[in-house]
Amino acid sequence: MGQLPFEVKEPKILVKKEVQTSDKFGTRPEDRTTEEMINYGIVNIDKPDGPSSHQVSSYVKDLLGVSKAGHSGTLDPGVTGVLPVAFGRATRVTQSLLTAGKEYVCLMRLHKEVNETLLRRTMKEFVGKIKQLPPKKSAVKRQERFRTIYYLDLLDIDGKNVLFVTGTQAGTYIRKLCHDIGQELGVGANMFELRRTKAGPFQENTLIKLQDLKDAVYYYKEKKDDKLLRKVIQPVEAAVSHLPKIWILDTTVDAICHGASLKVPGIAKLDDGIEPDMKVAVLTLKGELVMVATANLTSQKMLKDKKGIAAFPDQVFMEIGVYPRIEKV
Repeated sequence: MGQLPFEVKEPKILVKKEVQTSDKFGTRPEDRTTEEMINYGIVNIDKPDGPSSHQVSSYVKDLLGVSKAGHSGTLDPGVTGVLPVAFGRATRVTQSLLTAGKEYVCLMRLHKEVNETLLRRTMKEFVGKIKQLPPKKSAVKRQERFRTIYYLDLLDIDGKNVLFVTGTQAGTYIRKLCHDIGQELGVGANMFELRRTKAGPFQENTLIKLQDLKDAVYYYKEKKDDKLLRKVIQPVEAAVSHLPKIWILDTTVDAICHGASLKVPGIAKLDDGIEPDMKVAVLTLKGELVMVATANLTSQKMLKDKKGIAAFPDQVFMEIGVYPRIEKV
């Protein structure tokens, strides 16, 4: 089975400063209270066939009794599978998932049967950078654009029915991919059934059905039993686990919360392989998400330099006052 780009290898962690975090400030994500998780978490919903992604998100919001919720990456009503839904203060984190790679299992129906060797050869031609014209019914401007197919593996063939799995760049239309494969084969094809199996770091192994979430909420509210709910709600940090990471000093956190850029002296450790303009997750030494940012330097520059701006803030998640205010770093 193929891998999305961030899954290919585990990054090496580079240590800039050997420091410890204070237990006086902040909370490790796994130690948050259930109420905090409800207002600052994410669930990986197994979207059923029928409702829209927006309807599923709205249902999660109402179930949990939170003021807002948002999903990452719209699935058509007839498409099932992985639909991360973030809620409360975590809602904005879905923006970090929109650009993450996706994986789908698709049942494609050919309009005529073809030779298996020809089918495999033709599908192989679609791996890599392809040009796509979005379907007429789409949320984006209808103009040709390039998208990357990371892998496209044939799983089974039964007459005109072709089952395959594909890992794609965000914004790739699988319906159009099926159409284009059919055109290349010279027989025509259409997408018959589709299931999303990955959305960034979220996979099928953490899926929860809406009914199960409803049951978990019932046990929490009516039986005062939060075991099920704590099992299904993931911390907001799960939504950025696919991004390169930078861990910062306790004394750096408050400045970031007030809108400052991350400066090199405030870094404790970081992932190798960071390049300028990459999206990165900036975390406390307890693993709390401080912000999603855009890198300004390479990992090696951040590691060796004594001054300079390491990353510019995009979205700040940590609340002001959680860590003490310190002189500028």
